[in-house]
Amino acid sequence: MKNINLNFSFILSILVILTALTTKAQEHEGHSGMNMPGPEASSDAMAMKPSDCKEMTTWDYSTASCQPIPMAGMPMKMWMIHGNAFFVQSFEDKPRGKNKFAVPNMIMGDIGQTIADKHYINLNLMLTFEKWTFPDDGYPELLQIGEENENDEPYIDGQHPHSSPIMGLTLSDTIRLDKDMHLKVFFAPRGQATDGPIAFMHRPSSMTNPSAPLGHHLGQDISHITSTVLGGAFEFGKHRIEVSGFNGTEPEPTEVDLPLGRINSYATRLIHKFSDKTIAMISSSYVKDPEDDSSVDHVWRYSGSVYNHLEMGSGWMLSNSFIYGQVNGAEHISSMKSFLEEFWFHSEKPLSYWGRVEVLERTASQLAISANDDPKWITAL
Repeated sequence: MKNINLNFSFILSILVILTALTTKAQEHEGHSGMNMPGPEASSDAMAMKPSDCKEMTTWDYSTASCQPIPMAGMPMKMWMIHGNAFFVQSFEDKPRGKNKFAVPNMIMGDIGQTIADKHYINLNLMLTFEKWTFPDDGYPELLQIGEENENDEPYIDGQHPHSSPIMGLTLSDTIRLDKDMHLKVFFAPRGQATDGPIAFMHRPSSMTNPSAPLGHHLGQDISHITSTVLGGAFEFGKHRIEVSGFNGTEPEPTEVDLPLGRINSYATRLIHKFSDKTIAMISSSYVKDPEDDSSVDHVWRYSGSVYNHLEMGSGWMLSNSFIYGQVNGAEHISSMKSFLEEFWFHSEKPLSYWGRVEVLERTASQLAISANDDPKWITAL
């Protein structure tokens, strides 16, 4: 399949960062208070990196942000809210292209407090209103597929809205075990399973662009909205092991609901921090009944990803992500794969350069094309 499409999107973005982080250690038992760094400690609040996490905080890989960890004699409280909205008018080449207006958006709120010195209880809520701000046939994106709209028509050449208004709701407990060792347990009626890379709306290399990658459903971001997740993460030194059980059926993006399901799937993710500038992770998951009305009993999902954040001098920084995703058994296809390379080259000045290159597999039927249905490689720049 050789297909050349030109997609010209003119994006007017409003990044509404309502960051109000009051993480702090209060005066207790003779210890003096300590002000804790939050996102404002970063040179760019929209491009946090592990080195921004100081004492009593740790890098959270799911949200790409610094989160507190408890310390004896240093009680902490934290609350934060931030969000963004992009006003996008797309002009795409015919015959498959669409000229549509859409507003991708999200709001994330976070509140937490230490309890009994060793526990940090945290509640995270993610909201979006994309169900009401996307066109009926999805956010225009050539060669994108996945899910169905309210008329049971598949989204083709368009990205489906994220589950609205609740995109995520997670309650967690971070338990300090030693100086460089802690355990996190969490439950989410709707949240992130422990597979796939950092989701595109959270990873630093993609925060300035609202478009989901074409590999969204090919072992990449699909697990960031999962039903009934129960999991844990054990971090020691530069290593982190994450496991979770969850309901494998993907939430319906057009439904306003928050259903709980039976935990019938599982995932594990291994993460290694080579340095504050380089992180790598791999994941594997077994997913039961991924589609509610599908004849597919289960699929296997795999991913590998590497993230870099480099300071280039003169105030310039480079955030880069390389991602590999794979799904076995989807639509009765033995294996489908995806590759992504993404960068954001930016400075403290209002000037930046963003780019994404994808090479992945699609079938003719997924794109509503009458042709041999064996997977073929497509490329997007």
